[in-house]
Amino acid sequence: MAMLFGPAGNSRSFYEQGHKSSLDAPKWLRQLGLGAYEYQCVRGVNIGERTAAHLGAAAARENITLSIHAPYYINLASENREQVVKSKEHLLKSLRAARWMDARRVVFHTGSAGNDREAAMERAKKALTEVLEEAADEGLDDIILAPETLGKYSYIGLLDEVLELCTLGPNLFPCVDFGHVHAIDQGVLTDRAAFAKVLDRIEERMGREVLRRLHIHFSPVEYGKTGEKRHRTVEEGYGPDFTPLAELVVERDLEPVLICESNGTQAEDAVYYQSIYRKIKDKASI
Repeated sequence: MAMLFGPAGNSRSFYEQGHKSSLDAPKWLRQLGLGAYEYQCVRGVNIGERTAAHLGAAAARENITLSIHAPYYINLASENREQVVKSKEHLLKSLRAARWMDARRVVFHTGSAGNDREAAMERAKKALTEVLEEAADEGLDDIILAPETLGKYSYIGLLDEVLELCTLGPNLFPCVDFGHVHAIDQGVLTDRAAFAKVLDRIEERMGREVLRRLHIHFSPVEYGKTGEKRHRTVEEGYGPDFTPLAELVVERDLEPVLICESNGTQAEDAVYYQSIYRKIKDKASI
């Protein structure tokens, strides 16, 4: 199995071509030569069971691997217990939607770091453990939960924080957003050594199998002194450069899924990243 590529949600061009429903996305993506799709529940889990099942069936026909991005407003680290309870339910709703459409992973943001990062982490770990228990009670514990690395220090989402959260259960795998890692460390991902350091850290903490099946977000990101400002497009020339990571993926025989979150051109940029990967892989096989 090779590395898979796809978009987070739908590109502008998807709608410009007359498509109105995400049910059309799997066939559209297959025509582009892509193999993955991250369904966006970032503003709430508003998809019903029947529609989700239709999306899952469409993805299966086109051999598209599905994942879900849970609502942005989840905050498992909140000091407000009511907000934590609501956040847990948003995550459980995302898992239920994943079951309906046979999505393999649910990506989520852990929450705010607040004024005491260590205390926030402990609250997040407690709440996430409770989610795992409730998910198991519903038979949802075979779906992977993927806390994401984030692009600002004001959130729980540094690489080591994400890896620590992933030690809480066997169905927790990291979602590593390399654009966010690049932004939060002021443009650190400039060469193979910098990318290798990230991959090495993941393998050190989580093992070879987690690294091999890594779920990646990769997009050009504009950043400032406080980290991420906004997602950009490949055409705009922002980093990080995908080539060093693609070389390492091929050399280390990894099989990750890469989801592109470029601003409005996520499918087109996923195709671009895939072309880089395939050229490197073809060259390595000669």
